[in-house]
Amino acid sequence: MKQNMAKKLSIATAIFVVATLVQTMVAQEIHVVGDNMGWIVPPLGSIAYRTWAATNTFIIGDILVFNFTIGQQDVARVTKEAFDTCNSTNPIAIETTSPANFTLSSLGEYYFISTLDRHCPLGQKLAINVTAPPPPPPARDPVTYDVGDQMGWTVPPGGSIAYSTWAYNKTFIVGDTLVFNFINGTQDVAIVSKWSYETCDTNTTITVLTTSPARFTLTNTGGHYFTSTYPRRCSLGQRLAIKVTAPPPPSSGPAMPPSSYSSSYGPSAGGPSPLP
Repeated sequence: MKQNMAKKLSIATAIFVVATLVQTMVAQEIHVVGDNMGWIVPPLGSIAYRTWAATNTFIIGDILVFNFTIGQQDVARVTKEAFDTCNSTNPIAIETTSPANFTLSSLGEYYFISTLDRHCPLGQKLAINVTAPPPPPPARDPVTYDVGDQMGWTVPPGGSIAYSTWAYNKTFIVGDTLVFNFINGTQDVAIVSKWSYETCDTNTTITVLTTSPARFTLTNTGGHYFTSTYPRRCSLGQRLAIKVTAPPPPSSGPAMPPSSYSSSYGPSAGGPSPLP
C-alpha cells in the first residue's frame, strides 16, 4: 500500500516537473531591444524605446538582447530611481560587450540605461514590466478569420494600426485559417519574412497569392507576416503581423488531425520566419 502511494506521488511529482518545464519553454521569447534600430541614442528621444516596450509583452523566462557597437555603447540594469535620474553610479549589472543578454527571471519592473556620456538623458533608456505566463487557452476547433472583417484586405484609411487593431486580442493557433478578401487585379497578398515586413521590401517573398479570396492555413508556430507587393501599399499600412501558438491539448476525445496549406498555392520550405 505504502509503495503504491509512494509510486503515485513520484508520478505526480514527475508530471508537475515536466509541466513546469514545458510552460517555461513555451513562455521563453527572445526580444531584440529596438528591433532593427538596436541599442543606440534614439533620434527621437526616449519615446522610441517606450513605444517598442509598449508593443511587446514580457514574461518570466524571456530574454532581452541588446545589440550595439562595442566601445560606443553599453547597457546597465539599474534601479527605478537611477533610471529616472539617469544615475549610473551603482548599476545592478552592466554589460559592455554586444550582444548583451538579460534573462527576465522575476516579476516586476526592469530598468536599463546607457552609462556613457549623455546617452541616458538623450533617450537611451528602457523600462519594462515582466508578468507571469498567461494560462493556456482552452482547447477549441480551428477558426477561420476574415482579415480586416468588413474592411477586407486593402490600404487602410488609418494606416497600419488598422490591421494591428484587428489582430489585437485574437488568438491564432496552428490549424486556423486566414482569408484575405480583395478585388482581383488591384491587390495581392505576399507572405514575407519579418525583415521584409519591417522594411517593406517585397522583392523577396515566400509566397504571393493573387486570387481572392486568398486562404492561408496556419501550419506552424511563430511569427507570420503579410503585405502587398503593389507599389507603396506596405508603407501605407497594408501589412499584417500575427503570432501563432500551438493548440492546447484537448481535455478528451481524439487529437485534431494535422492541417496543411491550402491547395490553391504551395508552401515554401520552412514557411514564414518565426518571431525571435
